[in-house]
Amino acid sequence: MRLTERYSKETGREYALRMLKDNIIHLDLVPGSMLSENELSSEMNLSRTPVREALIELSKVKIVEIYPQKGSAVALIDYKLVEEAIFMRNVLECAVVELACKTAGEEAVMQLNENVKLQEFYLENRSPERLLKLDDEFHRLLFHITGKDQVYQLMDSITIHFDRIRSMSLIAVKDLKTISDHHAIVDAIAAKDGVKAKELMEKHLSRYKIDEEALRKEYSEYFL
Repeated sequence: MRLTERYSKETGREYALRMLKDNIIHLDLVPGSMLSENELSSEMNLSRTPVREALIELSKVKIVEIYPQKGSAVALIDYKLVEEAIFMRNVLECAVVELACKTAGEEAVMQLNENVKLQEFYLENRSPERLLKLDDEFHRLLFHITGKDQVYQLMDSITIHFDRIRSMSLIAVKDLKTISDHHAIVDAIAAKDGVKAKELMEKHLSRYKIDEEALRKEYSEYFL
């Protein structure tokens, strides 16, 4: 499991939750793998209590399965849960990208374009983890420039099932359209074309369906 430094005001539970989510999303903790409270607490230099609390929290969103008397495991991927996450993102992100067309100024468009250029760089240099973080940042920026930061935080806390699919797509899907989608979305925002921007976002978020066959072939053991 890969670990990053604990933030200065981060509680043990918050740190354990962040580390577990990050490692599950990036497939360092693969679907179906068992999770030992003792091993996790030792790796993160925490007591078992915050680790157990983090596992319980993740079980509430069905990303971790807890088996009484047996332990815990990373949940297999359930495409029904992925589709629910996509439904939420589609509703919220289509609305926010339309709003961005009305409110985004030159500086905001420049920030988005800089993000997409970095995505191109890390795609060429085969850094899927960094690319996923930039993808997250691109979507976060759309909410930030429209003054909807809290909405993004709520959405981000629930869509972890989709995040695993996104992470897998960066590795398994050869003809990745994500960055070209982002380019087109920024162009629509710069042109203040809300109809086009919404259409592009819907297409962008629907790609998980196109990628499903490739992902199931590459990672068949990870799915229900």
